[in-house]
Amino acid sequence: MEENVKLSVAEDAVEYHLFLLPEEPRDPEKHKEVLQKYIAAITTQYAPLLVSYIWQNQPFNLRYKPAKGSIPAHIVGVTKFGDNIEDEWFIVYLIKQITKKFPELVARIEDNDGEFLLIEAAEFLPKWLDPDNSTNRVFFHCGELCIIPAPRRAGEIPWLPATPPTISQALSIITRHSEKIIASESIQAAVNRRIKGYPEKIQTSLHRAHCFLPAAAVAILKQRPQLIAAAVQAFYLRDPIDLRACRTFKMFLPETRIMASLTFTKCLYAQLVQQRFVPDRRSGYSLPPQSHPQYRAHELGMKLAHGFEILCAKASPLTDFKKPLIMNNSLWNDFLESLKQKDYFEGEMEGSAKYLQKLRLAENYFQQSVNGPENFLDISPGEEILTLLQTVPFDLEELKKEDANLPLEDDDRWLYLSPDQLDQILQEATGRDEPGLTPTPKGEEEPNYDLTKVTESVKAFVSKVSTHKGAELPREPSEAPITFDADSFLNYFDKILGPDSGESDSDDFDGDDLDGEDSEGLDSDDDVDLADQGPEGKASTKKTLESIKSLMAQMDQELAHTSIGKSFTTWKEMDNLTKEPSQTLGSHSNDEVTADGTVLEPVDVDLNLVSNILESYHSQAGLAGPASNLLHSMGVQLPDDIDHRHPST
Repeated sequence: MEENVKLSVAEDAVEYHLFLLPEEPRDPEKHKEVLQKYIAAITTQYAPLLVSYIWQNQPFNLRYKPAKGSIPAHIVGVTKFGDNIEDEWFIVYLIKQITKKFPELVARIEDNDGEFLLIEAAEFLPKWLDPDNSTNRVFFHCGELCIIPAPRRAGEIPWLPATPPTISQALSIITRHSEKIIASESIQAAVNRRIKGYPEKIQTSLHRAHCFLPAAAVAILKQRPQLIAAAVQAFYLRDPIDLRACRTFKMFLPETRIMASLTFTKCLYAQLVQQRFVPDRRSGYSLPPQSHPQYRAHELGMKLAHGFEILCAKASPLTDFKKPLIMNNSLWNDFLESLKQKDYFEGEMEGSAKYLQKLRLAENYFQQSVNGPENFLDISPGEEILTLLQTVPFDLEELKKEDANLPLEDDDRWLYLSPDQLDQILQEATGRDEPGLTPTPKGEEEPNYDLTKVTESVKAFVSKVSTHKGAELPREPSEAPITFDADSFLNYFDKILGPDSGESDSDDFDGDDLDGEDSEGLDSDDDVDLADQGPEGKASTKKTLESIKSLMAQMDQELAHTSIGKSFTTWKEMDNLTKEPSQTLGSHSNDEVTADGTVLEPVDVDLNLVSNILESYHSQAGLAGPASNLLHSMGVQLPDDIDHRHPST
């Protein structure tokens, strides 16, 4: 990461950087010592969350990175999260909490998509912010998301650079103007919604299941439960060359299989369950009939055994890797004392089975994250498994006794979603979990759906600014009232097209005439400067306006002799049906007469709009389509179309 160059992050990986404030010249060795103390403090502080966490590919890790160019020395970490996107958002939660606990630290985080935090809050970003100018602008500080703004003009704000800031400039801005760069509440809410539920969410993302697998694999997973992720990945990503090692098993023999209770993440469990696989007959692994009550346990164990065997076949033994004795290390003693203060052992008596199990997990975590070699992540899971097979003794008969008292399995019905559950998840993901979006239980009255929301939302949509980048959607339609000031709208176009004398003064128009976000579109660099129009420009725009009016009159005359008007509902037809003027959709004007005497009856625009949208919605037959997609993006939810008859029949 050189100055303001974007990070180059590997696929399905997240990279995070922690910088120390205030940024001022200091002795490099002393700076390194300070940063390493922060690494130890962070690792210890969040050990209760990280010790037993099962990562999809790589764990959360921190290491010291020396200064390079204009980038000061700092703390860096890279984690490959693979198919489990929750690992990435858990890291976002950790980074946010770290900067909250240590306010002198500032963090930035990116993945291979770039500023994915901005992607999550894309609907609420200011218009000037885009991927091209977002480099080194997004940071966490004191637990708050900060976005360094860009000035409209160079030099307008002295402390803001005209180009994307370098890391040093960004740190200086955060140090001196932190309160001025906090992201808006809507952006903060979008990111916070994604990490909502942590740390409790860690437990709900786990799944416990029974597996019938070799005793050696059970012993390894007791010592290192996180290796289950590597075994699942090895099986899930297998190829024909990998399966050659599974024709005859050398390390995990089928004759030693026992029943055990294992803990997966839901992502790992789904990957293992959903793949159909028939083992090689020569392997010795056979499955009972699918009607067998323990068929699922046999199938899971067989797949895991294949994963472990593949890992070992790819690895070479680490003859020089030995786990150091850490029990007499002062750093370990401080780490262990910190865990006790945070009630990591949950009141278990020292020496009990559960206490020792937690102690082993803490030792492994300490070895990898605090006291281990700097290139610990380069040690493959297969090499670690081979080392554990040589160093971890286990009693087969003792393990067989344990399978008689296994805890119950978790229900895996979460794997199978109904359409209603899927809709609910999508609504929650978009932040529109509102009443009326979920099906009405039987026996309860259907909610009243207000069709005026359809017309109001579409009016707001067509009044938004559209460019080559696309059309803008009204934001938060359920929370903010939708307004459309027709007078201001027409007045604005009069300014552009050239009104009569006395109406072209640019002072008559104020950007505030358009409420809310509508005025934002008029403040862009592409807007017409009406005040700069000279006499020739005014004459030209007046001529253009007259030409447009003439063209519209010709179109009206041509359409009057066709049957196109019969496809629209007019106010007169509605009057004949209701016998009184409509009170909800406004009043109508008198009929117009063209130059050739043809009568033009006013069209009920709102009614025709709703009718056409409902007909389009009906034609979708319950599937996704333009009508439902457009209305859903505006926050308008229609009831399920259960009437299969065509409206015209």
